Amino acid sequence: MATADPTRTFMKDVKRVIIKLGTAVVTRHDGRLALGRLGALCEQVKELNALGYEVIIVTSGAVGVGKQRLKYRKLVNSSFADLQKPQMELDGKACAAVGQSGLMALYDMLFTQLDVSSSQLLVTDSDFENPNFRERLRETVESLLDLKVVPIFNENDAISTRKAPYEDSSGIFWDNDSLAGLLAIELKADLLVLLSDVDGLYSGPPSEPQSKIIHTYIKEKHHNEITFGDKSRVGRGGMTAKVKAAFVASNSGTPVVITSGFASQSIVRVLQGEKIGTLFHKDASLWEPSKDVSAREMALGARESSRRLQNLSSDERKKILLDVADALEENVDLIRTENEIDVSAAQEAGYEPSLVARLTLKPGKIASLAKSIRTLAYMEDPINQIIKRTEVAEDLVLEKTSCPLGVLLIVFESRPDALVQIASLAIRSGNGLLLKGGKEAMRSNTILHKVITSAIPSNVGEKLIGLVTSRDEIADLLKLDDVIDLVIPRGSNKLVSQIKSSTKIPVLGHADGICHVYIDKSADMNMAKRIVLDAKIDYPAACNAMETLLVHKDLINAPGLDDLLLALKTEGVAIYGGPVAHELLCIPKADSLHHEYSSMACTIEFVDDVQSAIDHIHRYGSAHTDCIVTTDDKVAETFLRQVDSAAVFYNASTRFSDGARFGLGAEVGISTGRIHARGPVGVEGLLTTRWIMRGSGQVVNGDKDIAYTHKNLPLQ
Repeated sequence: MATADPTRTFMKDVKRVIIKLGTAVVTRHDGRLALGRLGALCEQVKELNALGYEVIIVTSGAVGVGKQRLKYRKLVNSSFADLQKPQMELDGKACAAVGQSGLMALYDMLFTQLDVSSSQLLVTDSDFENPNFRERLRETVESLLDLKVVPIFNENDAISTRKAPYEDSSGIFWDNDSLAGLLAIELKADLLVLLSDVDGLYSGPPSEPQSKIIHTYIKEKHHNEITFGDKSRVGRGGMTAKVKAAFVASNSGTPVVITSGFASQSIVRVLQGEKIGTLFHKDASLWEPSKDVSAREMALGARESSRRLQNLSSDERKKILLDVADALEENVDLIRTENEIDVSAAQEAGYEPSLVARLTLKPGKIASLAKSIRTLAYMEDPINQIIKRTEVAEDLVLEKTSCPLGVLLIVFESRPDALVQIASLAIRSGNGLLLKGGKEAMRSNTILHKVITSAIPSNVGEKLIGLVTSRDEIADLLKLDDVIDLVIPRGSNKLVSQIKSSTKIPVLGHADGICHVYIDKSADMNMAKRIVLDAKIDYPAACNAMETLLVHKDLINAPGLDDLLLALKTEGVAIYGGPVAHELLCIPKADSLHHEYSSMACTIEFVDDVQSAIDHIHRYGSAHTDCIVTTDDKVAETFLRQVDSAAVFYNASTRFSDGARFGLGAEVGISTGRIHARGPVGVEGLLTTRWIMRGSGQVVNGDKDIAYTHKNLPLQ
């Protein structure tokens, strides 16, 4: 349970769990049983059963299934004249009687296929009025659980004393949500999971953009804030009924989680302590306020501060950057001390050398960062620049201007210097910023954030740059597509992939940095040696370091190649071979040709010609940065035109692929995508455009009284 959310650590003690499946989960939109979804849920139950959990199911769906069957039967048995008459609503009790057998037959079939035994227990509201019944029920369930049998409960609507299953809410329980809550109390369950067709309880109807999920329900805080939408499309109560049942059960000591029955592995993830769905717990009011509120407030604070920053003059924004650079240099000793603590802790924890290298702020790094910030400050102001002016009609002028994106969320691993670069770019481009660094750099990031925000004037506000300190807040921030405009992950393939799959917010970045250097047959081998050594050993942990060396086959026996390989080995670089190089050079075989070492190691492979090199790069590369070393201009142009990477170099080290080296001042990251920005992303990549029109009372009026000129005008 090491990865469990702090509010879900009690999950490690859960043994007996009740799972309630609503009608919307059990059936499809057409009323038929959702076979695939039910099968996946039954597989989760099997997994839990095998892990020693005692699983009890409360299921809805009998009335819905029965209604579907009876409608079909009625249609088959009706004449054309009958169909013209007003159709009477089907009796709910008859629907329940017909649907129950089919529903339970399906559960039995699914569990039998999974080698799990299940049992059916039909109950009515009046049964629970009898104390003897309650005692017998507990004994029966205990016996079934001891035998690893899954009890499946459902209200016996066919003989219920209520007038109609969908109308009467009287009695001890009044639907399967309240039945599940009652059973949780009666059977002393450790957890109740109510599965729904949405991710949990929202502050308003989930379809409304401003509605946000509530991860931990606190009655005093949320009771008057929630607006419920329509009841379930097929069941009896919808979210209102679930909240009532959850509140009753949790107050009696059984924690409850409302979550989606449509999401993959949702039950297993709940029991692993993941922060999904909405938790109801009797002690929730004693806990810290839920993170989703603070995350939204942080994002809104950054947006408001960014708007104030945009209202400043260019000189005022420039002064903020110069003050930031001065503050960093004034606090260099404090920053280095905090960084050294992080580095020592990382080494003691056994982190990879490549990560420790990225974490370390080497001597002179702060001065270098301050210099880059000053360079950025003196660059032309990027905001409110007129990109294009058009005379649409006489005295009607349209301007296309540059403006900030809004609020950026940057998630990065290891490198505290990235925080400084990104913060300075955000200030220069007028964007609000939220930063989440890796836990291994916590002290470094904290002091850098404190130093930088202390230089931001009060008329802009420290909230311009927010530092996210908890991993739990990331999941909440990634849901704020109405507040955050762009996410830039800087880190491992796993980090980037996780973020891309977890948000609707546009994501800019790259997952891998598999950079190639291709040595053509005409290459100057002394030049090739310099370039390869620099590309590999200058900073092996960087994403623009060479990972694969491609060599023309005619150079296999060239003395210059032997000299190059010897130089790499002398520097401590481990060399692995592709299928051809492994055989010819008698070196260890590379596990994969698509591999980012981020360390003193690389792959070498021989290719037939420049086209083979290009094909290899397209197949195994990551579209980051690739280089050719050659004296043949024609071959070079072929490489430069055809290699589809963000940066393509001719006789230059891949290490030049960097925002500062490109003259961008700094970079927020390197993008290998094709939309919005590509390659090292500086200030320009953090801007968008807006249209400003200046008129003198013109109206469209069906285009009757206006003569369009669409004339390009000089920029002012």
